[in-house]
Amino acid sequence: MSLRLNSYRFYIRLWCYLLPLMAFGVAGYARFGVFRMSLAKGDYDPRFYLVVLLLTTLVWVIAAENYRLCDIEELFQEYTGIHKAVSACATTYVVLLCVLFFYRQQNFSRIFFAASALALLVGTVVTRTTFRLLLRGWRRQRRPLRVLVVGADAYARRVAARLGRIPFAASEVVAHIRIADEEVAVTDLPVFELRDIAKGIGLPFDEVVIAVPAPRLSILSTLFRSLEPLCAPVRAVIDIGGVPLLRERLFQFGDMQMLDLATTPGESPTYFVLKRIFDVVFSLLVVLLLGPLMLVIAAVIKATSSGPVLFRQERVGLNGEHFTMYKFRTMKVAASSESETRWTTANDPRRTAVGSFLRSTSMDELPQFFNVLKGKMSVVGPRPERPYFVKKFLEEILHYNTRHRLKVGITGWAQVNGWRGDTSIAKRFEHDLYYLQNWSFWLDMRIVCLTAWSGLFGKNAY
Repeated sequence: MSLRLNSYRFYIRLWCYLLPLMAFGVAGYARFGVFRMSLAKGDYDPRFYLVVLLLTTLVWVIAAENYRLCDIEELFQEYTGIHKAVSACATTYVVLLCVLFFYRQQNFSRIFFAASALALLVGTVVTRTTFRLLLRGWRRQRRPLRVLVVGADAYARRVAARLGRIPFAASEVVAHIRIADEEVAVTDLPVFELRDIAKGIGLPFDEVVIAVPAPRLSILSTLFRSLEPLCAPVRAVIDIGGVPLLRERLFQFGDMQMLDLATTPGESPTYFVLKRIFDVVFSLLVVLLLGPLMLVIAAVIKATSSGPVLFRQERVGLNGEHFTMYKFRTMKVAASSESETRWTTANDPRRTAVGSFLRSTSMDELPQFFNVLKGKMSVVGPRPERPYFVKKFLEEILHYNTRHRLKVGITGWAQVNGWRGDTSIAKRFEHDLYYLQNWSFWLDMRIVCLTAWSGLFGKNAY
């Protein structure tokens, strides 16, 4: 079972990783073959295209792993897999576009860029479809794995039924072994007692699968020792009672085996590599393009009201770490304790004339891009909250601290859906939780676009 599954995974992962090479080959033929009439000699350096290919492959590998394009199980979740393929390709080429935007020393053909992107998308869909058909064909042609299930109760019976429905690896349960005094629910297959193992069960089998429910996991080590006479690979179906956010991933850490129960996107390579690349590139772009505007805003604030240009306030970020967040000052100078424990409301008398305009257009948030460059914030993420309110909400909302498992952001899923300012905290947390559970680089791009379209002028921006 494991050998067959690992071989499938190896071949699909190998082919998937080679797709950028295929895409660049197709794009090269399209640009320098079909459209070579418009090519000026010496305009394009092949070595530069090789460097771009290596960069594209690196980003593609991270994106493909994040969207689980190489997972055998995911092949049968969608009919075509177009959604995941589009997301992974879009992620790769958005990052590539950002990098090429800041590198102008070499020409890079737009036809080549578009052709390689299209070829990568088509190649990904064709690859997934081809492997899906091949696996179904192999499933019919190869002899099913004969499985002996340890357990004979209702739970073991459900496990046996699920083994027979796996679409990419045919399995046939040949018998069950009853554990201790459990109630037998199996009626269509032979059931042996645990003590019969020493004498032999008289049926051929390839592998052993232990199926015990969560309350009986404590007997697993004893049960494993009792199965040693079988001389066959032994697997265990892990069920720990529906723990939320379970990723079902067992890994070795030193001399300990650990199971991820509440892992987050923040622990994935895509999150801390691709998201960081986008944060830095996007923030630098904003600072460079809007730098003159920010200087004008700073001058107007200084000329129209007394006090500092920037407003600094302590906020709670990733893993509950406190940091200083920057904003343009939009209110009259007051005691810090007042701003740390009060919400801003419509027609708030503390606002300055310039501050009202800045808050309504969200331009007071522009200095937060420096927080992003420092690594304390992200462009997209749950909004950072003040420590006073975090402590308050922890007492009112169950699992509120879950939102701090990701970097806080300038904009977020809650904000583009209208939950900003003095609105329902429960609804805001509900959207933050959705973002945590469904994070992808493409969701970040969607939120950025929604922010540019409507988020900057939301009705609760005051």
